[in-house]
Amino acid sequence: MRVPGPDTRVVELRVHGILGTTGDALTDSVASVDVAGDGVGRIVRPADRLRRPVPGPMLSAGERTVPRVVEGYVWGGMTSGGWGKATWALLFPFALANVAHWMLPSPGRGNVLSRGLSGVLRALLRLSALLLTMLMVAQLAVVGLDLLAAQCLRPDSGCLGFVPDTVRELDVLRAAVGLLPVALVVLLMHRLSSVSWHVSAGRSEGTHHSATAPILPGSNVVSDPDTAALRALHVAGALSIVAFLALGGPSGWALDPRWLISAALIVFSVVGVLVMDDPTGSNSHRRGQAFRAALHRGPRRTLMSVSGLVLLSVVVFPGSLSSALPGSGGTIDAITALMVTTCIVVAVLLVPAALLARSGWKQVPAQLRPWAGGWMAAPMLMIACLLGSGFGAGLALSIRQALGDSSLLLPAAYDDLAIFWGTAAALLIAVGIVLVPYVLVRNWRAAQTEGPVPDEVALLHAGRQQDQKSAAAAWRLADLQRRNVHRALLVIAGVLTACTALTMLLRYFGLPRTAWSNWLIALGVATLAALAIGLLRMVFLAATERKTARYLGILCDLTLFWPREAHPVVPPCYALKVIPELAARATEHLADPNTRVVLVGHSQGSLLAAVATARLMESLPEEDRERVGLVTAGSQLQWAYPRAFPGVVPHDSLRDLSGSLGGRWRSLCRGTDSIGGAVSTWNRQVFDGMLIGVGFRTDGTAGPLPAATRGPTGALVLGGDHWLPDPQRGPFSFRRWVPGVLGHTDYSGDPEWDRAVAMAAGLEAPTRAAALPLITPTTTSTPSASKASGPTAAGSEVADAQGVHAQGGDGGSLTLVITGRGERAASIATASTDAEAEAGAESPAGNGPGVDERTRVWNEAEAAEESKSGSENGTATGAGSGTWTGAEGDSGGATETSQSESTANGKPSEAAEHADDSSRAEQSVLPEITEPRGRTAPWERGLALRSSSAER
Repeated sequence: MRVPGPDTRVVELRVHGILGTTGDALTDSVASVDVAGDGVGRIVRPADRLRRPVPGPMLSAGERTVPRVVEGYVWGGMTSGGWGKATWALLFPFALANVAHWMLPSPGRGNVLSRGLSGVLRALLRLSALLLTMLMVAQLAVVGLDLLAAQCLRPDSGCLGFVPDTVRELDVLRAAVGLLPVALVVLLMHRLSSVSWHVSAGRSEGTHHSATAPILPGSNVVSDPDTAALRALHVAGALSIVAFLALGGPSGWALDPRWLISAALIVFSVVGVLVMDDPTGSNSHRRGQAFRAALHRGPRRTLMSVSGLVLLSVVVFPGSLSSALPGSGGTIDAITALMVTTCIVVAVLLVPAALLARSGWKQVPAQLRPWAGGWMAAPMLMIACLLGSGFGAGLALSIRQALGDSSLLLPAAYDDLAIFWGTAAALLIAVGIVLVPYVLVRNWRAAQTEGPVPDEVALLHAGRQQDQKSAAAAWRLADLQRRNVHRALLVIAGVLTACTALTMLLRYFGLPRTAWSNWLIALGVATLAALAIGLLRMVFLAATERKTARYLGILCDLTLFWPREAHPVVPPCYALKVIPELAARATEHLADPNTRVVLVGHSQGSLLAAVATARLMESLPEEDRERVGLVTAGSQLQWAYPRAFPGVVPHDSLRDLSGSLGGRWRSLCRGTDSIGGAVSTWNRQVFDGMLIGVGFRTDGTAGPLPAATRGPTGALVLGGDHWLPDPQRGPFSFRRWVPGVLGHTDYSGDPEWDRAVAMAAGLEAPTRAAALPLITPTTTSTPSASKASGPTAAGSEVADAQGVHAQGGDGGSLTLVITGRGERAASIATASTDAEAEAGAESPAGNGPGVDERTRVWNEAEAAEESKSGSENGTATGAGSGTWTGAEGDSGGATETSQSESTANGKPSEAAEHADDSSRAEQSVLPEITEPRGRTAPWERGLALRSSSAER
């Protein structure tokens, strides 16, 4: 890393998360202005009153300040806004089927069986996606051609009496009314799936294969050049299935050439999606190469044109439309049965595929391993298929109910779907009634076992009783939600599987229907109608109301990150535009050798920023890579993405990215955040008054880390994770302060934000291994060592032989009493750190002493202690039962003393008196806490002992 010079500046390039945001909010300014981008992906900066871009506030880095430029990348317009994007919600089942592909486990390197299973699973997922498209289009044809044209508008029907008889007597006109809207829907699907975002920067995808494990996170998130061919197969299959249904379906075998052509086109589409699998075209020997070459632009157009002509011929020569169409039931049954069979085969084959991929993550701790062992693609695919079929059935049932004619008939499969969704609704309600109280009671019992305030919370909010209580409840709730997201998906998948089995029993084994089955049908009809009407209403509100559009955009934000792979009929992937443009903007700034670029991502933006940083690490020369840093805030890069998408963001790739950045990856975390969490550390625990854990090291390995340090803002820094106090400490002078528990919001308002950016830029390093005591709120009126040292001091709480209790107050000294074996007690006290002192030190009005004065006071007290301590292995507690005390005012203050040093023959020593006077004079000032000698993590003690033994 180059030493920062006088011309060094930092560019902070921010990326927002889900729900979108404005340029003003992203850059923390009252006004912002675009400085680059194409209006879809906007790069903004803060602006002055004349709408001119201005740099951000100066960045404090240790004892100096560095110029900073704040920029933000606004991509929310790609997923929400207007009628066009609102209707994307109707394609949500397609998007889920596409997401299921990216959840597949990576095939083992050099394992032929694993690679073969991966290829089969990818082919089956593409087949399931095609069947889902055909099913939804066929259900629309049932509504338009069968329910409306053939039944409601027939000449002798009283349905829709305002329709003139001339329309009812013309079969061609009725067929056009029923089929042309379906054809229009297919055309719109083709148009939507043909749209891609224009990338203003050069693509940096390389020749990665989406089926291989990435070296760095997201390196296999690439566009598929076969999407155009796959899209043509979906369009041909959708148009052909409508013609096939109108001509009699599977049982309508005849010498009609239209029936034969539509059946041949369906078979061709099925075979095509099965053999087409090479996302980048990097392997010329893979199967389907000849087929892929044959489906270039001309043959694709021919294929879709032939399908359209067959459908047009059905409109012109529709045949008899005097009653319910005989081909509707058979077509819907055949597609549904084939789709359910495919889902079952995928679920079965995923078991050995996940077991073969286990060697890649079996050494990872249990809480970081893939959900369900890498099997989550199966329930995701099942949910997608059942949602798609449910939406079509719900639309048909809702329209029949709205028409108000009891003589209108729907295929028997719709009754089966009604039973299915009625059973599912009943079971989900029952499971919720049972499991939700069970989980809450279990969580409450665990909270009672570990105490009212978890150790980490007590340590983070040392000396603040009210904050500890409010934070403890939020920590438990957030942890409960993070731990049970995948379990909820598995429960839903299990319920849907049970309902599918029950429906198949009722349908194929001819079980008699009773009052219970009729009740389930009624409940299912209500559920499907609510599903269809609710989704259509949400689309309308999203197109007309901005707030609803933002919340509907959550679905797009989460599903449209993934490129079109298994299903091509999904909206364009925003990641393929955002990531290369972020990397290009960073490269543009790095052209200045005095500039350091820090990519900052919040929530979903942390995934975008991490993948963009990985691309920079692959493409930049060594001297430029050293000037790149990464900050993530409220990120899901540990608890969600590596576990749900082990083939895209595996744990090892995050470790390698952390190693390539060499400590310049900082993560802001809150235990109260139910969406974000830790990124680089795990197995955290409080030991002997210290926060310790395991995590990513700067050398690219993973293992035990030095104990956490407490920064001047009150945050605990363990490895690359900065644990922020929530509620924030404060309020502070000259700083924005937000009260209450913030959870997933307003990370940039925390004073630790700037410090993390400075570390990511390589301008500041955390103090190593500061030991921090565990604090529970008990007020002590004086920081005197004599009152705090004994286990029977007033207000103290003494643990049992194996317990740990702490005492302290919100504004006074904080004392920890630890009782171990042999009734040995040690008292340790500390004070919480606040950022007001830092703000005061930087204030031109001189509201507080400067950094040099604070450091001088701290160093004099520490030097006095060291000079008096005669012990070779001296500790902060001295010989026997000593104390480490601190006084905390508005901002906090701390000194370090030893009982054996501070008293000699009953009189305080001169050095201790000087330190005590200094602490009282500087109560509003708190320097960064450093490591008390002798208080190191247990594994560090072992290393020290081995070193000393070797020296002897």
